[in-house]
Parts: sequence; C-alpha cells; structure tokens
Amino acid sequence: MTGVVVRGPDGPVAEAQSAGVALLSVDEDAAWHQVHLLLASAIGARPAAAGGGDTRGELFALADAVAAAVGGATAIEDPRQRILAYSTVPGQATDEDRRQGILGLRVPGSPENTEQYRTVFAAPGPVRLPALADALPRLAVAVRAGGETLGSLWVVDDGRLAPDAEEALAQGASTAALLLLRARAAQELARHQDGDLLRRLLEGTADPDAAALRLGLEAVRVAAFALDSTVPAPDGEQTALRLLDLVRLQCEARYGRHACVLVDGVVYALLPAPGLPGPATAGARRTHEQRHLRLAEDIVRRAGQALRVPVRAGLGEVVPSLAGVPSSRDDADLVLRVLGPELPVASAAGVRPRLTLMRLSEVLRERRELAMGAWQEVLAHDAEHGTDYARTLLAWFESGCDMAGAAKLLAVHPNTCRYRLRQAQQHVGIALDDPDERLVLWLQLRTLAQL
Repeated sequence: MTGVVVRGPDGPVAEAQSAGVALLSVDEDAAWHQVHLLLASAIGARPAAAGGGDTRGELFALADAVAAAVGGATAIEDPRQRILAYSTVPGQATDEDRRQGILGLRVPGSPENTEQYRTVFAAPGPVRLPALADALPRLAVAVRAGGETLGSLWVVDDGRLAPDAEEALAQGASTAALLLLRARAAQELARHQDGDLLRRLLEGTADPDAAALRLGLEAVRVAAFALDSTVPAPDGEQTALRLLDLVRLQCEARYGRHACVLVDGVVYALLPAPGLPGPATAGARRTHEQRHLRLAEDIVRRAGQALRVPVRAGLGEVVPSLAGVPSSRDDADLVLRVLGPELPVASAAGVRPRLTLMRLSEVLRERRELAMGAWQEVLAHDAEHGTDYARTLLAWFESGCDMAGAAKLLAVHPNTCRYRLRQAQQHVGIALDDPDERLVLWLQLRTLAQL
C-alpha cells in the first residue's frame, strides 16, 4: 500500500482519492524524524512483551529517522559505549569503526575515543568531531534527561550532512531521551516481575513450565551470595541491596536479561547450564562448573571491593529444569554455611564431604538413639580427669588409624598417642579393633563433639 504524508490540514485529498493513495496529515510543527518514528512504530506494532513495549524497535526506527533527517549513518549508544540501535538507510557513508561497532554492539575502545566521549558529554549540544585514524569525522550529541546522561547519538559525517543537521540531531536526542527513559522503566518493571517469579521458584510455589517460558531457561544451578555475617556492615539492609545490584549487573553482562532476587539477606541468581545435566560428559560438567565458579569469584571480588565487606558465594547442584530450583537453592544455602575467609566461594560438588557431614550432624542431633554412644563417655572422662582421649581418638581416625600421623597432628610423640588409646579402651570400654565401633565413634566425635 502506498501513502503520502503532508504537513498541515490542506492536503491534496481529491487527488489522493482518485489515485487510491492513502493521505496522512500531520501538524505543521511536527519534526520529520518524529513523524517517521510514529509511522514506523505504527507499521511494526505488535502486542507488547511482558514488562514493556518494543522500545528496541522504536530506537532502531528513531536511528533511521535521524539518519534521514541529518543525512548520515546514525548510531544510538548508552553511556558505556554499547550500541543500542543503528540506522540502515541505503546509500549513506560508513567506515570500519562503525562496522566493527555494529558487529560487536560496542564502540571499539581507544584513548582517542575516550577523549571524544568526554567532549560530547561535556558539551551542551551537538559537537563536530575530527576523524580518528582511518575513520570519518562524526557529529555527536549527548542524550540527557533531568541533568542525567542517558547515552549519545553519533552520525558519520562524510561532508554531505544536511544544512540543519545539528538542529535535527538535537531533536533526535530529545526523542531518544524519552525512549530511553521508557526503556528504563520497562526494564525495571521486568526486573521486578522476574525477581518475584524467581522468589516463587525458590519457594517452590511457581509453575516451573510457565517460568521456563518467561525466563528462557531449562537446566540451571542456583547461586547464593551473602555478606560475611562476622563483619559488621554500617547499614546491612542497604548494603544487601547494593549487593543485589552488583550481582544483577554482572549476571546481565554475562547472560543478558537475568533474574536476581534478595531473600532474607541472601541474593539468589539462576546460572544457565545448557546441555546439562542430560547425557553430558564429565568434562562438560566440569567446564560448566568452572565457568560458574569463575563468575562467582569475580562477583565476590568486585562486591568485596565496592562494599568493603567480605562476600561469600555458594553454588548449588545443576538441576534439569526449573522444577528443581528449590533443591538447588538448598544446596547453595548449605554451601554458604561451610564457607569462610579461607574459602569464600565453592560449589556443592566441591565441598560435598563437608555438606554430608553437616547434614549427618543435624540428623544425629535430632534422633536421640543416634546421638547416644561411647563418644559421650569419652568426653565425660576427659572433663572429669583432665585427659585428652577425645582429641587423640579423632586425630587417630583422621590420620587413617596411623599412629605417626596422629602424633604429628597432635604435636606429641607416637608413644604418647599409643598410651592414650590404650588408656581410653581400658577406662571407657571402647573396642577400637571393631570396625563398626570405630566408624560410629568417629562420626559422632566428628559431627557432635565440636572438637
């Protein structure tokens, strides 16, 4: 279908009707790039995605509109030099810097580039910038709203820009500010909705299939980040919220849109594990785990520096679908309990023996018949007579029942260990030649005695 757009109410209505051409009239004061944006948005209109409209499509439409009005290839960037949208108007000049930026959706970094960005962000309006290396000159303007810099518009200047290029670019920046503010509001709403969905997944109250469709995730592991409770923070609640922002920022930089949530002082995130657990090889599993550990270590390091409070991170096991998120969360929470200054980051698989013993100690304490045994008599004898049988027994067990190894752990002579073990058997009545009694006594001393 063909259409014609005219300014003002007095258009060639009769001629358009006779030719079968759609005629649209716009206000005489309307800027052409705004008209182009409205038309492009209307033509490409479709139901809005959850959490916001098609702001990305509108940014591309705006880039095309500004390129047509200014006369040069245009790009819209955020303050961190990431390219949000770019024009595709045929016949406009380009250069290698623009091509590389579009391919990577990021402006190639250089000291000269950095200096030009400082100039643009300091200027009150459009700025003409000289060519860098083999690139063409640029016309650029900062995008601002309420004194805040939201990004910038850049136009390739091949010497054939429109006479009113600077005015048209300033108008484009004004429209871009509205779109970027709307995109931010939509992003914040989507983050809130995703965070609420993740909270319900962690609790086991969300529909995992619907959540998988919204989040685009299947196999995942839960990562839990928490401030070191032994180090006082000036404002714990605010510091935890800052930790949430830091975790979200790093996860979004790695995975794009990402769900993170703060629950009872712990920040939870879902780390994608495509292809797992399935029929993946052991090597693939280790590769995924190492990647997730490196990400967690990077977040812990950055967060510790920014917040001036040590941060710990525990990674749960990979689960095949979002239905398993509660169990992976349990793993991650348990890992947090065994971490400390010497081990600030770990996965459940990496500290499985510690987790098993921790769970065993909980079970043993809950069941009277499992908590009773010779270990109590050993501790009672030590308390009453000043002996050190319990520590000697534990050292002997943990050195593989090797007398020299136990003596080294205790920093005593092997004969001292040998004597203590004989005395323990005689006074307490334990049978160290019975493997079952050795096993039970070791477990109880290891998990219940808190030596």
